[in-house]
Amino acid sequence: QVQLVESGGGLVQAGGSLRLSCAASGRTFSNYDMAWFRQAPGKEREFVAIIRWSNRYYADYVKGRFTISRDNAKNTAYLQMNSLKPEDTAVYFCAARYSSDSYFHTAIHEYGYWGQGTQVTVAS
Repeated sequence: QVQLVESGGGLVQAGGSLRLSCAASGRTFSNYDMAWFRQAPGKEREFVAIIRWSNRYYADYVKGRFTISRDNAKNTAYLQMNSLKPEDTAVYFCAARYSSDSYFHTAIHEYGYWGQGTQVTVAS
C-alpha cells in the first residue's frame, strides 16, 4: 500500500504561483511513477503531469507553466504552478503507480493510489 497526502493548495490571483506537495509513505517511493491530476467543478478529472524516474510529461494546457519534480530522499513529489489562470481552478490530486514499463501513463484507471486532493482557486 502507498499512502499519499497533498498539501499546498490555496487561493491565488491570476498570474500567481503555488507549489503543491505530495508526501508518500508505505513503499519504496522511487519505484513509483508519480502524477498529478485535477478536477474542476462539474468536469471530469484530467491528467496534468507525470514524472517517472527523472523524465517528465505534461498536458498541453499546463506545458511551460507547471513543473513536476520529486525528491526520493523525502518521499515527496511536487507540482510548481506558475502563471496561474482562473481555468486552473480545481481540486488537485496526486497519484502513484508502480513503474512497470517505459511509457508515460496518463489515464486515471492506471493509477491505484490517490491522495485526498487539495483545492486550488485562481481568482481573476
